[in-house]
Amino acid sequence: MSEVADPLIEVLLVEDTPEDVELTLEALGEYIPVSRIRVARDGLEALEYLHSEGGAAARGNLPRVVLLDIKLPKLDGLEVLERIRKNPQTKMLPVVLLTSSAEQSDIHHGYRLHANSYIMKPVQFNEFATVLKEIGVYWLSRNRAPTRPASRQP
Repeated sequence: MSEVADPLIEVLLVEDTPEDVELTLEALGEYIPVSRIRVARDGLEALEYLHSEGGAAARGNLPRVVLLDIKLPKLDGLEVLERIRKNPQTKMLPVVLLTSSAEQSDIHHGYRLHANSYIMKPVQFNEFATVLKEIGVYWLSRNRAPTRPASRQP
C-alpha cells in the first residue's frame, strides 16, 4: 500500500528578513508539496497565530513544523520557543531553529529550551535550497509527530 501525501500540510515560517522569506518559499515550494507556508514576520505574530483565541492551537490545526529564526523583532526566537514549550497545546510541536547565528550560547540555549533541531542558514542560495529540501523531506515526509497532545496517564 502506498502512502498518500497529506494535502493539508502547513509550515509556520517565523522570519523577518524578506530575502530569507523569499528564498525559503522558493526552496520549499520547489522540493516539498506543502499546501501552505504561513509567514510570521516577528515573534509576537508567531505566538498570536499559534496561541490566540482563534489561533492554530485553538482550532486544533497546528503546523507540521515551525521554522524559527532567532534574531527577530518584538520577541526573539528563543523566547518564542520557550512560550511554545510552556503551552500544553503546542509543547510537542516540532520547532527547527533556522538561523544565521553561530553563537554557542544560542545553540545551547535553543537545546535547553527543547528545540528539535538547530540549523545554520547557508549564505549561498544553492546550499540554502539543499538544506531546506533536507528539512522538508525529514520534517514533512519522514517524521511522525503526534496529532494531538497525549492524555495524562494516572
